[in-house]
Amino acid sequence: MSKADDLLASYWTISAGLPHTDREYSPFDFRDRVESAARAGFTGFGIWHADLDHVLKTRSLQEMKQILDDNGIKHVELEFLTDWFLDGERKRKSDACKQNLFKAAEVLDAGHIKVGDFFREKCPMSRLVEAFASLCAEAAQHGTKIGFELMPFAMIDSLQDSLTMVEGAGATNGGISLDLWHIVKLKIPYEEVARVPLKYIVSIELNDGTFEAPWSLHEDTVNHRRLCGEGEFDIRGFIECMQRAGYEGPWGIEVLSEELRKKPLDELTSRSFSTTAAQFRH
Repeated sequence: MSKADDLLASYWTISAGLPHTDREYSPFDFRDRVESAARAGFTGFGIWHADLDHVLKTRSLQEMKQILDDNGIKHVELEFLTDWFLDGERKRKSDACKQNLFKAAEVLDAGHIKVGDFFREKCPMSRLVEAFASLCAEAAQHGTKIGFELMPFAMIDSLQDSLTMVEGAGATNGGISLDLWHIVKLKIPYEEVARVPLKYIVSIELNDGTFEAPWSLHEDTVNHRRLCGEGEFDIRGFIECMQRAGYEGPWGIEVLSEELRKKPLDELTSRSFSTTAAQFRH
């Protein structure tokens, strides 16, 4: 693999955490996860906000940074901030989470923080633009970027609306986080994704799955994603399309899978790395 093909172990892929529960944190020790990811070949590492809180009960941010550095991790991704565009109590809780993520981003030298929405909240575009601009301005003070994750569950669920928001905000450190899963499920053509100005692409995540499923989209998303090459998605075609557009990485691998959550840590890291790396080889 070339330097441009740096792979990032996105949080859910190797954590065995349970999404949308009170057990979102990983049962695996932070050091063990980082060391296993590095042995597998990853140069990037993802951390979820609930896992960050859990790890900080026993380690400092400085200790976490040292572990990442000792294992050659050069790309750090933090997630996930919701309710940043709302008011009231939910916004207050969001602000507390935001401050924790910003503090971590500064110490861990995180390249970006992923934000979005899971509840299709109704919100005027003018308010979204204002809130996103404010979020990016604050993130800049901590040396990181903000990536809005486009997904079917968000308050805006089209590529055009996502671009309208980030373009309207006009922030040099704000853009879109593109997850192949959501792109496929939203039926967005790869060529349309490739037309997004490079300056607005904050991160890209790869994964695999089926085009149709017998269960709900939510169930499909959190429990039935597949490792690259084990489903129906044209992953190589997507990679080549985005490379032609100028994207050079890192490339995240995000697989939420009930089956994989039962596997040992080293199997999770080695399989997720090898199956993803194979998509770049010819």
